[in-house]
Amino acid sequence: MLWVLVYAVLVLSVLLCAKWCLKHDGFEKIPGPKGVLLVENALEFLMDPVKLFYYFRSLANQYKHLFKLKLGPKMVLIVHNPEDVETIISGVSNSSKGFLYRFIKPWLQEGLLLSDGPKWQHRRKILTPTFHFNILRHFCSVLEENSRKLVEQLESEVGMPKTNVSSYIIDFTLNSICETAMGTKLDPETSDVGKRYKDSVHKLGTLLVHRSQRVWTYPDWVFSLTSAGRKQKEVLDLLGSFRDNVINKRRENNNNNSQTFILDDKDDDITPGKKKLAMLDLLLQAEKEGIIDAKGIGEEVDTFMFEGHDTTGTALQFAFMLLANNPESQEKVAAECYEIFGDSDREATMNDLGKMKYLECCIKEAIRLYPPVAFIMRKIDKNLKLKQYEVPAGIDCAILIYDLQRRNDQFVEPQQFRPERFLVEPTWHPYAYLPFSAGPRNCIGQKFAMMEMKHSLSAVIRRYRLRPVTRPADVVFVTDFILRPRDPIYVQFQHRFT
Repeated sequence: MLWVLVYAVLVLSVLLCAKWCLKHDGFEKIPGPKGVLLVENALEFLMDPVKLFYYFRSLANQYKHLFKLKLGPKMVLIVHNPEDVETIISGVSNSSKGFLYRFIKPWLQEGLLLSDGPKWQHRRKILTPTFHFNILRHFCSVLEENSRKLVEQLESEVGMPKTNVSSYIIDFTLNSICETAMGTKLDPETSDVGKRYKDSVHKLGTLLVHRSQRVWTYPDWVFSLTSAGRKQKEVLDLLGSFRDNVINKRRENNNNNSQTFILDDKDDDITPGKKKLAMLDLLLQAEKEGIIDAKGIGEEVDTFMFEGHDTTGTALQFAFMLLANNPESQEKVAAECYEIFGDSDREATMNDLGKMKYLECCIKEAIRLYPPVAFIMRKIDKNLKLKQYEVPAGIDCAILIYDLQRRNDQFVEPQQFRPERFLVEPTWHPYAYLPFSAGPRNCIGQKFAMMEMKHSLSAVIRRYRLRPVTRPADVVFVTDFILRPRDPIYVQFQHRFT
């Protein structure tokens, strides 16, 4: 077609101009794989998502601290050493997200994950009270109830040769984020929609990686004409429908409830006339006060629905696998639970969760080895001096958290599951361990995530003994915005006391 030829000529012209106009001597000195004329390194990434994941690992191994890539005119700095990571993300500068996040924007829009500057500060201020300790403690009963449901659901798997833990865990985390942060309980009638929502999130991740590998689809109008662009629109429609259903149910509940029970973040008591429990309630109240509009509410609900269920679910499935493969650690968790609960079957309280020191170490070690967010990106706002190189403003920087947290100059036996390393003062650089990011844009929900993981893991370990099926050496990853295994994670469940 003529328009394809015209577009190709325009692209080549832009690439040729960019090659000369955007050349920067400081950036050129940074090591990295050599590219080819005009397209630079872009063609190197046209590979299977599995191969792409391990290609980045090979580059990180080859270039010990950092390296550069050029995707046509786009210059990207890749960093995986803690000293330079600290320089990049510790301050208020370089807080804008990198260019790859633009591909998620049709979904998450200007929510907390993607917004910048005053808008981000404004939204963060609105949402921060949701994760105050005294509000989180009122989520405790919901998480405990859902953890008990998870335990009961797993009963049917006892004695089976293997169980795909992902489906059970993602149900648990999706129900939990809906019921706590959104104040909306998923009922049996919406279970099918919930499953399609989870599948759609995975499909969207696949489409985003597909697009990021193909520089010619970076312009939105070009991507919209591709089959991947049309599929993305279908997926976004379904995700939007699920989001709207959650918001509308909460609106209806608030409108029909004459007595609103609300929580002050400085008070332990639920009494009428104070701040509301759920994040969504805070947003709906802010809408009434003219602080945020309906579109803004949708952006934040999409953001927290995604981050609140998918990342925690990913962390939990790897924690299950690691505890199954490390029986000594698993038995230490079981013994710790016995010290707290004895033979009783009582519910876990916030005070109980605080006593789960060794379980917390196991979780921290699991997300060191398998960080759910394996990389983050920032845009360098102004010229930056790293340890060895000068980086010009406007460059996009990717931080490889997966590789950063497995550095052998930071962690003893970095490939091994050793929870005990978190029982003592850290010997590693403060910016060598970033499962929840760091700096001003660290994860707002990290305390909630830790609380959720303690509830579910302790509940399961109290009832069941986990036996290994999938081993760490068996896991093959695909490139995605979330750390995704190619194949299901399998664990075997046995009754702990028979």
